[in-house]
Amino acid sequence: MSVIETKNLCKYYGKHRGIVDVSFSVEEGEIFGFIGPNGAGKTTTIRILLGLIFPTSGTARIFGKDCTREGHEIRKEIGYVPGEVNYYSDVTVDELLNYSASFYDRVDKKYIKELCEIFELDPKKKFRELSTGNKKKVAIVQALLHKPKLLICDEPTNGLDPIIQNRLFEILRELKEQGTTIFFSSHILSELQKLCDRFAMIKEGKIVMIGEVSQLADFNYKLVTVQSKQIDELKKALKVPHHRTDGSTISFKYNGNMDELMKKLSQIHIENIWIEDPSLEEIFLSLYEEGER
Repeated sequence: MSVIETKNLCKYYGKHRGIVDVSFSVEEGEIFGFIGPNGAGKTTTIRILLGLIFPTSGTARIFGKDCTREGHEIRKEIGYVPGEVNYYSDVTVDELLNYSASFYDRVDKKYIKELCEIFELDPKKKFRELSTGNKKKVAIVQALLHKPKLLICDEPTNGLDPIIQNRLFEILRELKEQGTTIFFSSHILSELQKLCDRFAMIKEGKIVMIGEVSQLADFNYKLVTVQSKQIDELKKALKVPHHRTDGSTISFKYNGNMDELMKKLSQIHIENIWIEDPSLEEIFLSLYEEGER
């Protein structure tokens, strides 16, 4: 059963493009990744799904209901973590969460307390006293407190430290096991690889690729730069088809076995080496080129 289904969804802001012909479906109980750089159309798509804005054309349905006409009913079963979090500055965390709970039936106050403990939130603090990361934690707890059937996350890890990120991932996996459907929007490739079953990639408002997350493994490469006076011998030892040289340095992409790379490099006198994750722009360029092919 498709929990989310969009068909030829378009949104224009006057003459400016929002999204164009966006079509995808999200199945019940899966974690679906929605990946794209800032400005690609992720948040516009989410706002249409939530009924916060209306599409120019096309359709969006959740639980088989039209997001434009039946948004009020749909939102009863949805949890939403926004990309940017803003609430009234003088409201305490406790007051905000209790107010949010009042919109739903059968909210377990013990569960709210448990979530606050998991995310290390002080319920007595006022919102203006919170850091960016703690504000995001409040949004996460608010989205989860009524145990929604569908959780929509828009860049949910922004501002969270690595420990809290891992706790969030653990909760999302537990929710999936319990049957919750999760729509996870991000621009961080590694997050999708850790969590998601399938993904859709959006570029300049258009879906350019839909597939299994296992397909992303081909793009899990490193950027390697090696400095050596034996640059010619280094090229022969590495045997990488695509590389860039600049004086005594050679740079290349590598997605093979790191032990094998180290063995090859050990044959040459190395002055310095840098091994880095590729920038988001480089990852997306590779993904988009593959999607277009």
